Formats: sequence, structure tokens, C-alpha cells
Amino acid sequence: MNFKRNNLSRERALNNPGLRERLAQVKSLYFTRIKTITAVCFSLIAVLMVTVFQLNKKASLQQAENNRLAAQVEALQDQLSEGSEKLDLISASNDSTSNKALTYIESIQSKLSKINSYLSKRGLRSIAFKANKSSSSKADDKAAHVDLYSRYNRYLDKLVDNIAQMPMGYPRVAGLSSVFGGRSNPFGGGGGEFHPGLDFKGRMGDPVKCTASGRVIFSGRAGGYGNCIKIRHTNNLETWYGHLSRINVREGQRVNVGQLIGKVGSTGRSTGPHLHYEVRRNGRAVNPKQYLSLN
Repeated sequence: MNFKRNNLSRERALNNPGLRERLAQVKSLYFTRIKTITAVCFSLIAVLMVTVFQLNKKASLQQAENNRLAAQVEALQDQLSEGSEKLDLISASNDSTSNKALTYIESIQSKLSKINSYLSKRGLRSIAFKANKSSSSKADDKAAHVDLYSRYNRYLDKLVDNIAQMPMGYPRVAGLSSVFGGRSNPFGGGGGEFHPGLDFKGRMGDPVKCTASGRVIFSGRAGGYGNCIKIRHTNNLETWYGHLSRINVREGQRVNVGQLIGKVGSTGRSTGPHLHYEVRRNGRAVNPKQYLSLN
């Protein structure tokens, strides 16, 4: 009986247009809410997954950075340890090193004295030098070593300057065709003459270099010397270069040891291409052979 009554009510509801429209609206609203809730849930899940991924990536990067920093710290610790060991060694050997340095400085003094004797033999002024004795305290030792170094430095500067201005070596690398002193007349006719320098063999145009730093006091034609260059050095020493085919310097010019000053020729009183080389001390010709080396 009730079943029949329910079926009857359903049939009435279906046959009622307003009621059917209302039921459709309820179903549509229901499905819309379900879709919205589903979309929100999926969005929350997606955001959660992206957040988890980013957190994992940051954690990995942070771990890599931590590992890198740890490696750097370990390397720095090794360097500090190595530096500490070196400092310990330096501190331990400080006294012996200072003594060795002083002993070394004193040992080279004898060699410098020999150089002074060579300079003296060539008419150059030697440089006096005497080392100080070691002081008692470490502070005094340090000050004494600094002073000793400073004086040695000044001494060596003067020595370098003296050697640079001392005629030494060969104006050109070649054999000799005539030596210093008496010789027979190269132009024939008998008799002898005094030769005030050395004659170096050469070909026309071969380079001629100065044997010491100095100032050109003459550059031009000079009688039997032909084209000639005269250079003044320290301690009233001069070098003369004769019979040149070409002159590359001018009077008053400063020249440095080894500088090209002219070229071999056969000008003036000459029997063929060669270089005439003189060394003069206080205006007087001396044997250049003693200036060819320090020995």
C-alpha cells in the first residue's frame, strides 16, 4: 500500500515541470561543488609536491656547499699546520742562520779585496771596507747585520761603477797584428818606431765596441790615426780607437761599456783594414794588454 503511494508521488513529481527544474538545479550545484573540491584538492597536492621537490633540491645544494666548505677548511688547516712547522724550523735555526750569514759575508771580503788589488794595478782607486764584529744581543745582531748589508751594498755599487768605467776586455774579438812597444817601420824604408797601442785584425766595416763606460772627448779626423774616437773614463784613463771607416758617436756623448762606437777601416797612416787601440793614463800611453783581463 505504501509502495504504491510512493510510486504515485514520484510520478506526480516527474509530471510537475517546476519540481523537475528544481531537482536539476540541485544536481548541478552538487556536481559543481564536487568538481571545485576535487580541483582544490589536486591544487593542494600539486603545491605540496612542488614544495617538497624544492626543499629536497635546496637540501642537496646545501649539503654540497657544506661539503665544499668542509674541504676548504680541511685544506686551510693543512696549510696552517705546514706553516706552523716551517715557522718552528725557522725559529729553531734563527741563531745559526744569522751566524752563517755573517760568516758568509766575511768570507767574501777576501775575494773583494782581490778585486780591489786588480783595480789598483790598473790605476783605479780601491774601496776600503771592514766588517763589524757580531754584537752580544739579538737586537744588536740584527741592527749590525742590516748596517753590514747596507755598507756592502754601497761598496758593491761603487765597485760596479769602477769596473764599468775601467777599460777591460777587447774592443773587437780578433787576433793581433801588432803589439805595444818597439817595432820595425811597417811602411818599409828601414828603421824602427814606437807603437803606442795594439792593432786588432779586421775586415772593412767590422764592428768596434768601447771597452768601458765614459764620455767621448774627441770624434773625428786625427792625423795618422785617421778617423779616431777618444773616450775619457775614471781615474784619468782614456781609450783611443783609430783608422775607423765609420764613427757612430759624437763629441760630448756618454757611452756605455760594450756599445758600438764605430767600424773597422784603414784611414790615416794604415797599411790595411785593422783597429788601432790605445789605453792612456794621465795622458801617457800604457800597454793595453794589462787591461784585456783582470788576471
